[in-house]
Amino acid sequence: MANELMIFDERIRKVWYDGRWWFSVIDVVGVLTDSVTPRNYWAKVKQRLAHTEGFVEVLTRCQQLKMRSPDGKMRSTDAADTETLLRIIQSIPSPKAEPFKRWLARVGTERLQEEMEPSLAEARLMQRYQRQGYSDRWIRQRMQSIRYRNGVTAEWGARGAETGQDFALLTDVLSVEEFDITTSNHKAFKRLKPSDNLENSETIMELAITALGDAAAITLHQQRDSQGMTQLGQDCHEAGKIAGDARRQFEALTNEPVVSPINYKQLRQERFRALQPPLFADLADSADTVDADPDPQTRLEGDSEG
Repeated sequence: MANELMIFDERIRKVWYDGRWWFSVIDVVGVLTDSVTPRNYWAKVKQRLAHTEGFVEVLTRCQQLKMRSPDGKMRSTDAADTETLLRIIQSIPSPKAEPFKRWLARVGTERLQEEMEPSLAEARLMQRYQRQGYSDRWIRQRMQSIRYRNGVTAEWGARGAETGQDFALLTDVLSVEEFDITTSNHKAFKRLKPSDNLENSETIMELAITALGDAAAITLHQQRDSQGMTQLGQDCHEAGKIAGDARRQFEALTNEPVVSPINYKQLRQERFRALQPPLFADLADSADTVDADPDPQTRLEGDSEG
């Protein structure tokens, strides 16, 4: 059941708005029906509900809210709160309806708990990464990178960045200076889809460089009281250069590139491998040799999302 509920966690977009969770209706339809064209399926459902007594009000309660689309851009999409979604799924026959209701209840309960105790959100995210197979070292670095990413995006929002495009632009300014590569090209190098979370596929060193750039940007924004996209962009350019210089120094010492093709598929195997007993343990124990590092992340530590 836990694995079944995780499907909803990973495939259904949601946003906290006006004091409650709003969920992408198209994502819900796609998960419940396994339709290859959930947008068309939802359009037909809306046509049918529009002529059904009692559901006209349900449709009017859906809102157009911006969420990240598969191409990585923020786009408006039909969103519904928990009560409205429960009414909608009544009209969608699916064996997944009951587990979906349980998932909605869990999400709502967790949000209330996290508002009372914010550390619970971080603990749950760490547990999720552990279930997915990431190593403990990777998880620690990922949590740090999340803190700095949340911090820098909060600064951007408070200082003049308004649209998803603004945030993407500033992120790319940092990325180019840090890694000599745009975010989209970084994803392509790791064989990720545009909708995949890049940081969940970054190695520990990539995460560390990203976090350094974000931390430097936060400091510059605050020291200079930067306002507007021009000043924010200049700060990000300089902050990214700080992180980029650190990357180049590390590469000069190790003769290894920091930007890695490793993605979440490989990274999620690290903890699983660590939990496995070694093959031929008795021979390994008696061998008078130095074992190879069982964790490739010693050289290229990392993260990914997938």
